[in-house]
This record gives sequence, C-alpha cells and structure tokens, in this order.
Amino acid sequence: MSDMADQRNESEPRPRGLRVPHTLVLLFGIMVVAWLATWILPQGAFDTAIDEQGRQVVVPGTYTVAEERVTLPVWDLFTAVPRAMADAQGIIFFLLIVGGAIAVLRETGTIDAALGWVLRRIGHSPALLIIIGTFIFAVGSSFLGASVEYIPFAAVLVVLCLAMRMDAMTAMGIMIAGYGIGYGVALMNPYTVIVAQDIAGVPPVSGAWYRILLFVPFLAIGIHHVWAYARGVQRDPEKSLMKGIPAMEHPPADYPPLDRRHLTILGLTGIALAAMIYGIPVRGWYLVELGAIWLGLAMVAGLVGRLGADGTAKHFGAGASALAMVALLVGFARSIALLLEDGQVLHTVVQGLSVPLQQVVPELSAVGMLLMQTILNFFIPSGSGQAFATMPIMAPLGDVVGVTRQVAVLAFQFGDGFSNMILPTNIVLMAILGVAGIPYDRWVRFVAPLVLKLMAAAAVALVIAVLIGYS
Repeated sequence: MSDMADQRNESEPRPRGLRVPHTLVLLFGIMVVAWLATWILPQGAFDTAIDEQGRQVVVPGTYTVAEERVTLPVWDLFTAVPRAMADAQGIIFFLLIVGGAIAVLRETGTIDAALGWVLRRIGHSPALLIIIGTFIFAVGSSFLGASVEYIPFAAVLVVLCLAMRMDAMTAMGIMIAGYGIGYGVALMNPYTVIVAQDIAGVPPVSGAWYRILLFVPFLAIGIHHVWAYARGVQRDPEKSLMKGIPAMEHPPADYPPLDRRHLTILGLTGIALAAMIYGIPVRGWYLVELGAIWLGLAMVAGLVGRLGADGTAKHFGAGASALAMVALLVGFARSIALLLEDGQVLHTVVQGLSVPLQQVVPELSAVGMLLMQTILNFFIPSGSGQAFATMPIMAPLGDVVGVTRQVAVLAFQFGDGFSNMILPTNIVLMAILGVAGIPYDRWVRFVAPLVLKLMAAAAVALVIAVLIGYS
C-alpha cells in the first residue's frame, strides 16, 4: 500500500496549508521524540517478581532511578526498525499470508459472488450493515479478544461499503469502532479483563453485570457516530474524508451468481474460521497457527476454484506483495515502544503518572486512572503487557485512594480499549488502515470525535462505579 495521497495526478492543484506527511514519516517523527525522551527523562525501573502463574509483574513502591544512565546513540533510531520488524514478525508474516489468501479467494470469484448475495439482501439498508457489523466485531473482541483476526476482512468490508454508496472510512469505522468498544467494555477478554483481574486479585469475570449494562450504550455511541458519517457521505459524496484518495477497491459492475464451487469455498472458509474460534481459546493458538490456517485455505481454495498450482501461487504472491507497506507500518510502530524500553523510561512514565492520583478524591482518582491508562497505552500498546506493567501499581493505589480494585480494572479496560482506535503505536490499527488504504491523518479526523465521546462516557461510568461501590 503506497502513500495514497501521493497517487493523485500531478496536474491536480495541491491543497494549501499544512500538508500532513506520509504515515511512515509520522511514525519516524514519533520515534525521534521517543529517542529524545530517553535522554531527557530520568531512567529507572520497578522491581519485578514472578507471580503464582509464573508471570513477571511489577512490585509496587519499588521504583528506583538507575545508577548508570543508558545512552542511545542516533544509530539506534535506525537499528530499531529492523529489530522491531523481527520482534513483530508474527503479525507481519500473518499479514502477508492473509494478503495472499484473500487474493486467491478473490480470483476464484467467491468473494464477489458472496458480496453480490449480501447486497441483494441488505443492500437497501446500509444502517443494518453498520449495526450488525459493529455488533459482531464488538462481541468478538469482548469475548475472544479478537483484533488481528479482523485484518483479513478489511478489504472485503471496504468493497461492500463502496457498493452501498459509502466509503472506506465507513467500512473501517464499523470494524475498528466495534473492536475498540469490544475491548473497552469487554465481558471476558482473555488478554485484558482476565489478566488484569487476576493481577488485581479479584475473581475472574467478576463484575460482569456492570460491563453488560455498559455494553449497549457504548455500542450505541459507536454505531451512531459511524452511521451519521455514512449518511452524510451518501447524501453528499464531497463530504467523504476519503475525497481525493483513489479507492483501494472498486465494486464490480456486475456480481457473479453464487454457484456450487463458490459455496464449497465459502464452506471451507467457514471451517477455517471455526478452527480459529476453537483454537484461540481452547488450544492457545495465535499468529503462527492462524497463518497456517489461512495458508492452507488459500491452497485448497485455489485448487477448488480451478486456478491450478501455478495460478494459485501467482495470485498468492501478488496479494502478499500488496501488503509490503503495511508490514513496514507495523515495524515502525513497534520501534517506538522498543526505543522506550531500551532507554529505560517506561517505568518512569508509570511512576510519574501514578503520583498525582493520590492527591484527589476517589471519583477523580478513578477518572485519573482512565487518563493514565490511556497515556500509557501509547507507550505499551499490548493490552496484556500494559496489565502486567500497571495493574500491580493501580490495584494497591486504588486501596489507598478509596477506589475498589474492580474499578481500577475497569479504568484499565477503558483506557486500553478506546485509545486502541487512534494511537499510531497500535500495530493492529496501523495494519488495518494500511490494508484499507486509509491515511492515518484522515482516520484521526474521523475517529477523534468518537474517542472523545467514549472517553466522556467512560468518565461518567467510572464516577458511578465509585459511588455505587462497584466490586
């Protein structure tokens, strides 16, 4: 995926005013800021210990400034990128395999036939697509912690929305709003809720009643935001935030009928998805196993679709190569956290943010925890990683300031989930936007108001939780 903004005809007049740079330039700029922070901020760390489950967690109250300062030369800015790509190789190779598999499925005609079938049934009601789609993505994230698994569906959802006279921004609004809200008010996300509650010392999945009550209104906020934007684009295409950017995919003028061959391939795809749903929570599968499933699906679909071995290989390679820029975005995003870790300033940020929370009333402390977790999600984009780094501090801090540990976990969920939708250090977000061909600056213009709405609602929910003694 190249810089779509630069694909305009050179004869077109360039817009006046501030020109937002390429996403890679933005990410490298943030890398420079992170590198400078390692020179400016105090360096230090908390002691860590192994808990009963054998996991390494932070020991509260043990932060100490490092006796010897670690200095990162300018050279580290450049070595961080290949190191980060090696560190994120799982998701990078998963993306390439998925890109190849989708290309094979598309070449068999199965995707276009399935899209035509869907359009004939709900094409008259874009609102239904937005409601059902956002709900499905939210439920998947809430129960299974799904995020990376959504990447394969980005391109298909874009084509479907374009066929309904919406745009790629609407498509990603459906997916990413569902993903972020699902994480934010997750019922039993194994990567965030279960881990955070375990570290905080509260029963697994406890307090679910309050999160269930919150799920519907928060989901309604997301659906309304996406639908209001989509309706505006349908009424006036000039209002699209994708104006001036060539569409990644154009819907076919005519969709092929859904025949037996297509149904067989759809059945194989359904089996692959069922295997993923089973394997992730039950067998502990993740990117390696999921990549193997998509690779196997591509090979079998190519044969069933009569592409032949050479044809399948050709289209698989083309689909994988189309995601080379997305792989780079993932590597640059991971580089930011890597620099902060190397410079020993991550724990300094955690320590500095936790001190002010002890100076205010419990209700404001809970909101302060939300803001703290949101900020820390920039530096520690992994949900489980953030839980390990912050919950050993937030849980006992809640005891001191009069906030229950369940509320502390809820603040962590909100801060992690909602900011996932906007932070450029979230490699899943950057991968999805890359697949859909959406420049990061355009996405921020769409999603920033939604994040602010959700954060305001989260602050209210936390204050209510403190007042009712949510535990």
